[in-house]
Amino acid sequence: MVSATIITHVPTFVSPEEHRNIVGSTPTSFNDIPPVLRHKEENVTVSLDPPLDEFTAEDGAHGVLYVIESALVFMSSTGRGFQVQYPAITLHAISRPDGHNASIYCQLDETAGGPLADEASEDLSDMRELSIVPQNYASLEPIFEAMSLCASLHPDPNMSEDDDPDDAFISTDQFETFDGEEGEELSDVGRAALAHLESIIYDPFTQQNGVNGHSEGVEGSGEETKEERDL
Repeated sequence: MVSATIITHVPTFVSPEEHRNIVGSTPTSFNDIPPVLRHKEENVTVSLDPPLDEFTAEDGAHGVLYVIESALVFMSSTGRGFQVQYPAITLHAISRPDGHNASIYCQLDETAGGPLADEASEDLSDMRELSIVPQNYASLEPIFEAMSLCASLHPDPNMSEDDDPDDAFISTDQFETFDGEEGEELSDVGRAALAHLESIIYDPFTQQNGVNGHSEGVEGSGEETKEERDL
């Protein structure tokens, strides 16, 4: 099953304010309320690897990104677009491979929504990479946060009762550095995958400490704190 679906019009949505007004009016059925738009970003470029059938490089060159609670949507200025259901997005992160050319990097599960894949037969063909590049790089974190919110509304349907939903939100302090001790060895494939992810993924939470992602000026301030002077 393909993770992204070709569309020719943007799905119906409402703003958060419209959603509050509808809910406040006690509608006949809450199931009929359109999903909420959490972020809209104009002047966006996208690329898919491998490419999506019937979606050309020209289609991905310029368009509008809609982070809707029901799906992630890109509509090109050519009139052709695609949408991705959140369960198919297995990874999304801010990527800064060389300090420039920042983007939202996503991995899409091509088997999402279909029969469970045999783990022994899984290969790279089951995964598609999506790169989202806004013209305004300041929009990267709002896009990332909106996608995180929407993804949290769509838990993995294959999750068992013993699984903790919070495991989908992983902090870097949960990992230890692999040092090769105790006979442990990372395979060539594992080393290559790890190097690839480390080279492209940027963690905003390790770079920004202030409210709404703004730095509090700690780094490079040149001022010692009282505790530092006492040391």
